[in-house]
Amino acid sequence: MHNEGMTSDTPKQLALALAPQFKSAGLTQDEIAYAIGASQSQVSRVLSGHIKHRTKLFEKLCIYAKNQLPHIEKPDVRANSELMSALAEVWDGTEDHAQALAQVIRSLAQLHPVPTKLP
Repeated sequence: MHNEGMTSDTPKQLALALAPQFKSAGLTQDEIAYAIGASQSQVSRVLSGHIKHRTKLFEKLCIYAKNQLPHIEKPDVRANSELMSALAEVWDGTEDHAQALAQVIRSLAQLHPVPTKLP
């Protein structure tokens, strides 16, 4: 797990991204702590972003997350007929308009953030 699949996110960013994923999966800090052999306060400290570098506890949390959280894979956009139909209806065929539509779509990401991929 040290180099394989690593992201450029900092441990703090990754830990902060894990917290809501654990919560939405219905996992409590007590359950997580028990499963990885740590205390609830240690888990809380890491998941609240009080981490500067990769620690053994952080690594255990990441491994636990990979095993317990549903794997998030992006579907092929082209397979979504509703999205492709909407684009076909509004796009005028120019590069400038394509860039403008892409910018609008990306701005909508704030309404429904995509979870961060784990290291």
